[in-house]
Amino acid sequence: MGRPKLKIGVLIVAYNAESTISEVLKRIPSQPLFKISEVLIQDDYSTDHTYDIASNHLGNDYDFDLTVVRNEKNLGYGGNQKAGYLYAIEHDWDVVVLLHGDGQYAPEVMPDLVQPILDGNADAVFGSRMIEQGQARAGGMPLYKFVGNRILTTIQNSLAGVELSEWHSGYRAYRVNSLSELPFLSNSDVFDFDTEIILQLVGAKKRIAEVPIPTYYGDEICRVNGIRYAFDVVIDSLRYRFGQTGFGRGKLGHKSEPYAFKPSRYSSHGRVLRLLEEKKDLQILDVGCGPGWMAKELSEAGHTVVGIDAESAENVKTRMDRFIQADLQNGIPEEVGRDFDVVVAADIIEHLPDPETLIFEMGQRCKSGGSVIISVPNIGHWYPRLRIATGQFGYDQRGILDRTHLRFFSRRTFRRMAKDAGLVPTKGAHTGLPLDALGLGDSRLAAITIGVLDRILVKVWPTLFAYQFVYEFSPELQGEVEQGLANSSSETNVANL
Repeated sequence: MGRPKLKIGVLIVAYNAESTISEVLKRIPSQPLFKISEVLIQDDYSTDHTYDIASNHLGNDYDFDLTVVRNEKNLGYGGNQKAGYLYAIEHDWDVVVLLHGDGQYAPEVMPDLVQPILDGNADAVFGSRMIEQGQARAGGMPLYKFVGNRILTTIQNSLAGVELSEWHSGYRAYRVNSLSELPFLSNSDVFDFDTEIILQLVGAKKRIAEVPIPTYYGDEICRVNGIRYAFDVVIDSLRYRFGQTGFGRGKLGHKSEPYAFKPSRYSSHGRVLRLLEEKKDLQILDVGCGPGWMAKELSEAGHTVVGIDAESAENVKTRMDRFIQADLQNGIPEEVGRDFDVVVAADIIEHLPDPETLIFEMGQRCKSGGSVIISVPNIGHWYPRLRIATGQFGYDQRGILDRTHLRFFSRRTFRRMAKDAGLVPTKGAHTGLPLDALGLGDSRLAAITIGVLDRILVKVWPTLFAYQFVYEFSPELQGEVEQGLANSSSETNVANL
């Protein structure tokens, strides 16, 4: 039984291509190994006769169905592709080949472009002018474009963690099922659309192949502002890199794994561990323990650790002495017990609608002379301040502006809330940028430059440069708070009589 035939379509994006569109159509090859089912010419509201000339070919005897569409307004290079890909999805194409109406890319090599998808080895195939050394320049690519292409490709490969020979070819083929899984409708409407879709393919772990294509530069009009294009694609690649670490909305670069354990010396978890490193044989309650990596570290240091979290992560019970699954929005359950030496809440209270009650309960679970350790992100950090000041406030996947954060704290509001819960600060520490989460924690260069500079700034101006606050508290005022609550309750009862 032979391999099932796939429905292959060609999307020709065209704008003011009246002098080239007919020749492009004629050069689309007939193939014995696969059949092109349909060619869609997507005219992006041209100001010349592109649509009329393309429409004149509708009665021709081609081996494929020809469809010509004229957009009701100019959608831009990226917007025109979006319209074409939606057509491909809605008309059940299996493969879509992107071809330009200006004749810059050779239709004759289309079989090479499609073959890796037909073989089941790729979700996307890019035609590259850079695979064969010297071919791009021999084909007429101007030197400044060649140099710019190489520089941008090197930068983008580094930021995206891939090794493509070229990011800037517009000759491509996509498996439509894979394309439909990408959020491409939210991409740019201009020329950096091609970069954004590569980044989405990489982020979705789709298979990308490259094949060599010839280079041709004729008298077509270049409509790309090179400087603006270079800026846009680098910014897109940076957004992807930061998105992979949890910053940004996740359109480019997405972080799906749970929060990572950050044991480095200057991170929140590292600061908590340092507060406890000289103490032995403690009974510790880890509130909001997550997967239990910090509990594991504390257990290996000789402490007895009880963890509590709303989710039961895989193997979490093996990383501590006892794990209790409970929703902290309902408080700390009685089965957890009392008389702990230390109660820890690392990066958790900002996720709760009523952290004040939880903090008060944490103090109640301590034995006499015990302590409470809490870490929170700093809403006064320069990053959210800058976002707000520039009118760009929005939630990220991770970090201070994590979309799951329900409460935000400055140092003053954090300490005031702790005081209201009867906690007295005894030790405090501030963390800098999360170099661990950014993938820079083990980088010597980052440690010498970014890390050192950041720590100096945190020390000089903590309310602006501290990324998180880590405090150890004594619950010595808990009795006074409880008495105040009792008096308040009595006064309310008297008033109700």
